[in-house]
Amino acid sequence: MQSSSVHWAAAILFAIALAHTFAGRHIDRLARRFPRHAGVFRLLGEVEVVFGLWAIVLVCTLAWLAGGDAAVAYAESRHYAEPLFVFVVMVVAASRPVLAAVMQVLLAVARRLPVRTAVAQVWLALSVGPLLGSLITEPAAMTLSALIAAPVAFSAGVPERLKYAALGVLFVNVSIGGTLTSYAAPPVLMVAGTWQWDSMHMFVHFGWKSAVAVLVNATAVTWAMRRYLSGTVAEAGAAHRVPLPVVLVHLGFLAGIVAFAEHPVIFLGLFALFLGFAQAYERHQSPLIIKEAGLVGFFLAGLVVLGGLQSWWLQPLVSSLSPLGLFFGATGLTAIVDNAALTYLGSTITGLSESSKYMLMAGAVAGGGLTVIANAPNPAGMALLKRNFEDETVGAGALLMGAIPPTLVAMAALLFL
Repeated sequence: MQSSSVHWAAAILFAIALAHTFAGRHIDRLARRFPRHAGVFRLLGEVEVVFGLWAIVLVCTLAWLAGGDAAVAYAESRHYAEPLFVFVVMVVAASRPVLAAVMQVLLAVARRLPVRTAVAQVWLALSVGPLLGSLITEPAAMTLSALIAAPVAFSAGVPERLKYAALGVLFVNVSIGGTLTSYAAPPVLMVAGTWQWDSMHMFVHFGWKSAVAVLVNATAVTWAMRRYLSGTVAEAGAAHRVPLPVVLVHLGFLAGIVAFAEHPVIFLGLFALFLGFAQAYERHQSPLIIKEAGLVGFFLAGLVVLGGLQSWWLQPLVSSLSPLGLFFGATGLTAIVDNAALTYLGSTITGLSESSKYMLMAGAVAGGGLTVIANAPNPAGMALLKRNFEDETVGAGALLMGAIPPTLVAMAALLFL
């Protein structure tokens, strides 16, 4: 897998996949123009399908260039724990008992804030929700925040531009909100052991700064949306109350899965038990989001396969930059390369200074909301919210414009505080 032809083929397919991602909305619209092939166009327009599809093409290309055994060996050498974990944690975190418990807590807080409940609910979903990512992991925080904000911040009465602004804030806040600890955010996990960064280090150097940016972003977008926010999800939660023991069991499963996030054999076993329990108490469940979570897992697995052969051009680029240049470079690169992959490549560079390490991490998490592929939990949020947008798709350009303001806030907080 070290030949130049393999490297160039991987880079070209990666570029094609990126272009496909940005063209997803336009491809989806072809389904209306050509109804006979609507199913194919809708499939190709699914952003979650793109990287998995081109990863398959890459493996086939490797088989042609290096032989079938080498292609299979490469595919099997990739680490798929993160895609599996995101799939599992999405399903469990989005189950009705967990969601109902979080909703009840947030609603109780929202009722005590000196603003309308709907406004308080959106603010809490875009601020407290992402910060919870430092405890329950970013994928779980993204899932919970998206589901809680969806009925209010992404309702039909909210203008499209404000929906994209809220989506941009959600993505950025989740990306930086997981930096209060050393185990919850994928880009932090990739370097915590190598660089010996524990949770105290993360909180002192990143966490409190990120929390300030999260609160500023959430407050700004909620203020901009305030006149369009009405109603609450409280009625839905009250109509389907879940017994406390069932809630506690679900929270126990979620805690166990998070605790063993790096051990697929264990968390998959817990997930199997969870599915059995959910089936046994089906009357207290909503349909599990197996399809949405499966698509996100497929997306991330494809990114793992495609991204594994990009280090030949990424690593020299990262190592050649000054600390400040590294900050801006990482912020820009993470828009087209998953930030966990970017920080992982940084951890393989020997002799990287402490300031360069900080700038690499700061840039990677600050830019984690610019695109769907910038941060691992972003596809989860998009899968849950895209039906609330026009044509039930999220435009890459519109998302970028919505994410730029909160990204600048995050960059300023991490650079100057």
